Amino acid sequence: MNEKIELVRGSGNIFKDLGLPDADVRQTKVLLASKIIKILDERELSTRQAESLTGVSHSEFSRLRKPDLKRFTIDRLITILNKLGQKVDVSFTITARQNDMAPRVHA
Repeated sequence: MNEKIELVRGSGNIFKDLGLPDADVRQTKVLLASKIIKILDERELSTRQAESLTGVSHSEFSRLRKPDLKRFTIDRLITILNKLGQKVDVSFTITARQNDMAPRVHA
């Protein structure tokens, strides 16, 4: 039982670690959606109550809880947070990808 276990540190973005496309967008959506869910839970709001409060369809809140985020854009999630009385400050850093997957233009 002396097996060596390799410990691998993640990047902080599971989607990036799994090599999924648009990992940065997926991670951002998950962070925003989790904040929305946290607010609903803290306020003990049902999806219908959240709909009354925000004007956002209760089915949208159900999708957030699944989480089924394909239909949501980042700005849509921020708008929902704003309607829940939250202020969202966004900051980001843009860097070249390490594997240099940027499209090339040949003339």
